[in-house]
Amino acid sequence: MNNAFLKRIFPKRIWRIETDAPNLYLTFDDGPIPEITPWVLDLLKKHNAKATFFCIGENIQSYPELFQRILNEGHAIGNHTYNHLNGWKNQKSTYLKNIEKCDRLIEAHLTKTNLFRPPYGKCTFSQAKALFAQKKKIVMWDIISKDYDSKISKENCFKIIKNNIRKGNIIIFHDSLKAEANMKYALQKTLETYKDFNFRKLEM
Repeated sequence: MNNAFLKRIFPKRIWRIETDAPNLYLTFDDGPIPEITPWVLDLLKKHNAKATFFCIGENIQSYPELFQRILNEGHAIGNHTYNHLNGWKNQKSTYLKNIEKCDRLIEAHLTKTNLFRPPYGKCTFSQAKALFAQKKKIVMWDIISKDYDSKISKENCFKIIKNNIRKGNIIIFHDSLKAEANMKYALQKTLETYKDFNFRKLEM
């Protein structure tokens, strides 16, 4: 299914930011982890770029100092469930409790977020309805770099971005071991190529 079709089915979910300004919204899923996230943060700082990190609760619990660094450096954070749950394969109550568990870990750092991204992009209508009732914003994307796919070259990951770039894009990368090689190349090329754009974090 293409994004245009998905947007018609799920219009309440956020796919891109409507703007006339030259803004791009980098997002990172699955961290934070010490092997990758510090490199991402260093590169973002070098380019004076802000981003949004959709964090897994288990990783927040394992690396609280790294999660705090994301906050300290002015980036936005979002909930990506406690342990990367697939909404299509879990009951609503199980899914919501898993999200709540991640929320509690985020709140332990004296902050809150209403941004949520479903792992794999999979969240049922019933689960989404419950999340909207909690005033959460379900953030999807309009460019997915496919950095996690070992069958795609690092050059092609950047090509996906280059071929689809426009104002207001929400772009997905992954600060994960699986995505490391492709992500590092594609992220660096994105930041270097689109210097005339503003790299913004999503507003909560």
